[in-house]
Formats: sequence, structure tokens, C-alpha cells
Amino acid sequence: MNYILFDDGRRFDLLPLTFLRPVADIRVGILTIREKWEHFLHTKTSSLTEDYLSKKFPIVEEINNILINGCVIPDEDLVKLIKELEPGQALVDGECIIAQHITEEELTLTQKSKQVDFIELAIDIPYKKVCFPWEIFQMNDEEIRADYALLTKGRKSAAISATNRIAGNDIFLEEGAIVEFATINTTTGPVYIGKSTEIMEGSMIRGPFAMLDNSLVRMGTKIYGATTIGPNSKVGGELSNVVIFANSNKVHDGFLGNSVIAEWCNLGAGTSCSNLKNTYDLVKVWNYSDQTFMSTGLQFCGLIMGDHSKSGINTMFNTGTVVGVSANVFGGGFPRQFIASFSWGGAAGFKTFDLKKAIAVAKAAYSRRNRELDEETVEILREVFNYTWAFRQL
Repeated sequence: MNYILFDDGRRFDLLPLTFLRPVADIRVGILTIREKWEHFLHTKTSSLTEDYLSKKFPIVEEINNILINGCVIPDEDLVKLIKELEPGQALVDGECIIAQHITEEELTLTQKSKQVDFIELAIDIPYKKVCFPWEIFQMNDEEIRADYALLTKGRKSAAISATNRIAGNDIFLEEGAIVEFATINTTTGPVYIGKSTEIMEGSMIRGPFAMLDNSLVRMGTKIYGATTIGPNSKVGGELSNVVIFANSNKVHDGFLGNSVIAEWCNLGAGTSCSNLKNTYDLVKVWNYSDQTFMSTGLQFCGLIMGDHSKSGINTMFNTGTVVGVSANVFGGGFPRQFIASFSWGGAAGFKTFDLKKAIAVAKAAYSRRNRELDEETVEILREVFNYTWAFRQL
């Protein structure tokens, strides 16, 4: 069977994190949503997403296909129901399509926004889905535990050095991980340490915690669960309930809590965010769908940052700040709580970050990791620059 992960209207509620990726490529727990599905389905998936993303994330079509909502997180029971779908059937929850068995011809009609009739089967089991950015760090505890069980089942951890102080037994090291003179508490949740990673001396970590391949935890770092450090990322200072997708750095001192950081971001030395209002009120954040601030229902909510954004030394972010793609934030004081994509400035005001300069910075960031910025990503950045013009006028 051919499986396709599709975006529905929730991708707009998940902006700015979905400007450069389909919803299924959001990381929550150890794995991305796509990686979770591929583990359960034992096969690769493709995406049905926005036109401007489709060249980088192309759809694969076959005679028979199953569309799966990219914001839905799999488990064994849900996967069983989806695999049992017959042609013309769809698994639904109210107006939300969870999965649909569809022919190649019907898929073509769907892509042309034409109506395709199907038999609705109401879901009768609980399931999880990610609808808003803050739900990523909210769900991270449960998802680290689930992914840890998935990734380590039937496997043996690499040995951990006797220089470390370890509480509990739920720790798993992949080959090539280096951990020396660290304090790690797994009684509060499992700890997963990926390939070719390093946790430097004096670091203190409480699970649940995950760091993926080629990542680094600097000396003396303090990390509270549930925190995920995505591949090729570097962290330092203090983190609490943070999800970093990949290829991003928060290397120096400063606090980051209840936050989501996308790819290719860099937080300058001393950058900190507030994650709790002095009044203890519920936190509101910018919502792209409604183009206004909406309540998260949470007391604790820090920073949501889109891809390729940067902060200067000692930058301060207020509670519930949302930063778009390729923004450059610096200077004293607290900037506004919604910073549009391709903005340049801080509390004193913002101007547009020139697109050519932004692309040049992205190319430099790639080259620092011995990678080359592909033309498909450049075109996506151009699309996002044009799409977000109105937000920079607010």
C-alpha cells in the first residue's frame, strides 16, 4: 500500500513552523510525525501539501493510496484501523478526516479541489493530533516516552562511562555517543542519546530527554524534561520543556522554557525568554489563521521560533512570543510578541530583512555544517517572503 501524509487547514494554525515543511515533518518526542508513521507502517511515505512546498516534498501516487492526516500521531490501534480501510472508505472524527483509502484517479480529483465521495467511518478510539505550536512541547513528555520504547525495544544500549552519576535505568546511548562527568536522572523519565553526540562535563539532565545524532550539550548545561534536542544542534545554559527541530544552536547561557525552535536558528549569548507572566494569567500567542492573539490555555508558554531566525546577544523575549521565518532580532528591551518573517530589528522597531541578504545568511549557515542550500529551499523562502509581506505591515 502507498501511504501519503496530507496537510489540512491545521497547517495554518501551526505556522510559522509549517512555512518550510509539511505538518508531518514537525518533531514531537524523539521522532518527527512522519518518522513515527514510517516506523509503524514499515514503509516510506510522501506528502500532499501546499503547491510551493511540493517540489521539495513531492507526492508519490499509486493505483491504491491511503491518505493520512499529517497532524495525527500514530499508535498500534490507530494503524490497525487505517490498514483495514477499504477503497472509498474514510476514517473521520466529526469534520476531521483522519485517513482515507483513495484511488489514483480520485487522488487527482482531490488535488484539483474537486469533490470525492466516500463512506465515513467514525473513529471509536482515542487518538492524538498536533493542532497548535504549543501542543508540541505540551505533548513532548508523553511522546519521548513512546518513541523511546519504539526505538529501544529489543536493543542494547552502548556502555556509559563510569565518570557519570546516573539515577535510574532508563538511559539508552547509540554508538559513538560521548558522555563524561555528567549527572543524569532517569527516574523522572527516559533519556535517549543519539549517535555521534556529546554531553560535556558538569551537565545536569533530568528526563524525559532526547538528543539526536551529531548534537552537543555544552559544559555545565542544565536541562529539565521534557526536552528534545534535534539532530546537528548545540545547546547550553538552561532549558526546560523545549523542542528543537534540528540544525539550531542555543550554545550559551540564558533560559529557554516551554518553547519550540525550528531549524537553522541561532540564539545569541544570554538570550532568554519568559515563560510565565508576572500576573500568572494564561498566555496568548499570535495565530496566523485568525490574524490575532489567541489564548493557549496555558500558564507556561515561552518562545515559538520559525526556521532561519536569529537573536543577538542578551536578547529578551516576552512570554508567548512568536517569531516567523528568517527574522533577525537584537537590541535592548522586549520586542513585540509577534515578529513577522523577514523582520530586522528589536524593541525600537523593525524593518524588512532584505531577501537576498536573508538567502545569503541561510547559505552561510548551511556551509558551516558542510551543506549546500538547495534551490528548492531558496524558492520556498521566496514564497514565504512574499506571503508574509502583509504581516510585516502590522
